[in-house]
Amino acid sequence: MSYSPYNPPPPPAAQEEQPPRQARLRMSTARPLVTYTILGLTVLVFLLQQMVSSEAVQSLLMPVVNMVLSPEVEAALQARGLYDQTVVLLNSGALSNLVVLLGGKVNPLIVIGQFWRFFTPALLHGSLMHIGFNMYALYSFGTFLEPAYGRVRFLALYLLAAFGGNVLSFLLSSGVSVGASTAIFGLVAAQGVFFYHNRTLFGAQARSILINLAVIVVFNLVLGLSPGIDNWGHMGGLIAGLAFAWFAGPLLSVAGAWPDFHLDDQRASVTVWTVALVVAVGLAGLAFFGISAR
Repeated sequence: MSYSPYNPPPPPAAQEEQPPRQARLRMSTARPLVTYTILGLTVLVFLLQQMVSSEAVQSLLMPVVNMVLSPEVEAALQARGLYDQTVVLLNSGALSNLVVLLGGKVNPLIVIGQFWRFFTPALLHGSLMHIGFNMYALYSFGTFLEPAYGRVRFLALYLLAAFGGNVLSFLLSSGVSVGASTAIFGLVAAQGVFFYHNRTLFGAQARSILINLAVIVVFNLVLGLSPGIDNWGHMGGLIAGLAFAWFAGPLLSVAGAWPDFHLDDQRASVTVWTVALVVAVGLAGLAFFGISAR
C-alpha cells in the first residue's frame, strides 16, 4: 500500500507516559567506631581529672609529674627565660589539676620540647558542662562524617584540627587551655565543605544545612570573645579542618544500576594523604616558627 500527501499514514499509537520510578541511593552505614572511641577516651580522661584529688591517684601520677617538672625541665625553662612565667601559671591555679598539668596547652613547656601538648588538650576539659557540650557535638558531627570519610581519614581530620587549634592558640594566646573544641570546630568546617562540594546531590537540603552551620560558627566565635574561652584555638581548628576537608574530603558521585544506586567517593587516596601530610607539615612549621621566636 502506498501513501500520498493527501492520504498520509495513520499516526503511531500514542505511547502512554511512564510514571516516575523510585530508586534507592545507598550511603555508607559503617559504625562510627573512631567517634565512639574518642568519646569514650575523653570521658575516661575527664573522670581521671575528677579523681586526682584522692591521694592514691596523686601518688600514681607523681612520678610522671616529677618527670614533666624535673630539674632538667626547670633548668631548660631558666635557660630560655621562661621559668618565672611558668611559676606564675602554677600559682594562678590554672594548673592545679595534675592531669591538666601533664597535658594542657602550657606555652613555656611546649617551647622546651613537650610537643605532645599540641594534641593532648583535646582530651581534657574544665567542667562537666564543658565536656558535655563538646561530646554532644562530637557525637552529632562524628556519627555523620565518619561513615562518609572512612575511619582513618576521619581520625586524620580530627587530629589535624586539634593540632591546628592548639598551634594557633600557642602562637597567639599565652594562657593555659584545654578542650576538644579545637577538633570540634574542624568537624563543623568539614561538614560544611562536605555539603558544599556535594550540593548537587543534596539540593535544597545542602543549602539549609550550610546556613545552619554558618550560624553555629558565627554564634560560637562571638561567644568565644567572652573571658576564659580560647577563641584562637577555635579558629585554628576551623581553619585546619577547612583546609583538609576542602582538598581531601569526599567528592561523591552516583554509581550502580537502577534501582540500587550507591555513592562512590571520587577522591583519590594518594590525594588524601598528600594533603594530610602538607597540612601537618605546614602546622608543624608554624609551631617551629613560634618556638624559635620565643
